[in-house]
Amino acid sequence: RGNAWTLILRPEGHAGLTFHPGQFAWLTLRSSPFADREHPFSFSSSAAQPQRLGFTIRELGDFTSQIGQVRAGERAYLDGPHGAFTTDRREGVASFVFIAGGVGITPTMSILRTLADRGDRRPLLLIYASRDWEGVTFREEIEELRTTSRLDLRVVYVLERPPANWDGESGFVTADILRRHLPRFEHPNTFEVFICGPQPMMDAVERALHSLGVAVGDIHTERFDLV
Repeated sequence: RGNAWTLILRPEGHAGLTFHPGQFAWLTLRSSPFADREHPFSFSSSAAQPQRLGFTIRELGDFTSQIGQVRAGERAYLDGPHGAFTTDRREGVASFVFIAGGVGITPTMSILRTLADRGDRRPLLLIYASRDWEGVTFREEIEELRTTSRLDLRVVYVLERPPANWDGESGFVTADILRRHLPRFEHPNTFEVFICGPQPMMDAVERALHSLGVAVGDIHTERFDLV
């Protein structure tokens, strides 16, 4: 969904790559690792499974348009992990809120899968903005995580072009939508917010969160473009 492909890598000659959920790596395909043709992508797989690394990549341009042509057995090189966009560094937080737009769902998906594998029972809220319902990547798995006992997960979809008879949120993620769905908070560390998506969306959401009184230190963003 969302014109995205998931690329799965398995280790060759080692036990795998340890990373924190939400981090990214530089990926090289069909070239030498020294050829300066690497591209940054967030892990979408669970950090609890270092022997099975997943990257979910939307077809957007030159390199990404070739992802669907990759065949089993091709060699890939990784440089990583990198980045601080991870819940693993926020152990004392009681609850997490994730706000994702489009393919910006990938680092959040890695976090959700990891928390599920670890049996983490902290309350979670995912606000997922998409152009339309068919473009909601990972839709079926998110619904499975929401409706089973693996996570304490609440999901709010915000569709720019909702289908007929849609009874969820529509348009863009605004302060009004956030006010309706955010957990109640009275002091820092009640919950922390992780935002990833198109740059204009992240800027607007940050402003909305500030207007609602969410502390600057409780807001985390992933701001490189090739997620």
